[in-house]
Amino acid sequence: MTAPGSAAEPPLLSEAAPAKINLGLRTGALMPDGRRQIEGPVAFVEVGDRLVFRPADTLTLEVVGPFAGALAQTPGADNLVMRAARDVASRFGCRDGAAITLHKHLPVASGIGGGSADAAATLRGLSRLWGLTPAAGALEALAAGLGADVPVCVGGRAAMLMGTGEQTRPVGLPGLHLVLANDGVAVPTAEVYRAHARRSPQAPALVADPRQRFGLADLAGLENALTAAALEVHPGLAGVAEALMALPGAGPVRMSGSGGTWFALFADADAAAAGARALAAAHPGWWVVATRTPAG
Repeated sequence: MTAPGSAAEPPLLSEAAPAKINLGLRTGALMPDGRRQIEGPVAFVEVGDRLVFRPADTLTLEVVGPFAGALAQTPGADNLVMRAARDVASRFGCRDGAAITLHKHLPVASGIGGGSADAAATLRGLSRLWGLTPAAGALEALAAGLGADVPVCVGGRAAMLMGTGEQTRPVGLPGLHLVLANDGVAVPTAEVYRAHARRSPQAPALVADPRQRFGLADLAGLENALTAAALEVHPGLAGVAEALMALPGAGPVRMSGSGGTWFALFADADAAAAGARALAAAHPGWWVVATRTPAG
């Protein structure tokens, strides 16, 4: 209840920005724009960042949370959240403002799409806050201008990435229980791709994977083609992989995206939670979480 004479708090809404996990990643030929062709299934998990939006006269951004400091050196105007906010306002001719708070729970430059998920959540959240009704595909089209990973994050559903990541199609996945681990060292995507280009200067065009659904056995057989390049950039990543592999009950262990977050698959939530507790106790300086793909 609002106290007499006090101004009511403006209404707010929030949007989840779930982490994106590359369950496998193949690379192919260089595209005309100089980027590398990629393909592989991605899943979205329950852990992630969160954005809160309040009506305001202008667009502002506040970053809080355990990984807020990692973004302190990025000028506010260059933050993907602010770029997304300006783009949606411009595209739909909206002159309203918004006070945006980004609760940063995911490590930065970690291969799990944190910045892309934040931008996608901004597009969704401001559309709701400002009462916009984008046509089907309009937000994904805006997202493509913000980064290759942003369109798939708008939908936040399991998909096969194609092209340079901006092309997607839905895929079916089983429910997954994972432990994610990151040693706290940022792994810049551009550096990994440069190292990969040195290792594989010539590569044939990818033949599309026709599968519409992936079972656990299919996922176990996937690989991440950027792993060797990421290890060249940050050799310490090998220790994260080894620590995950040593956990009781750990299934396939793989790097997500361009690194440096690794994941291990587990049979159920209890096994994943036990694995995360053991890993966090052994490596208290690491970011370690047990999570799962959303139910349904």
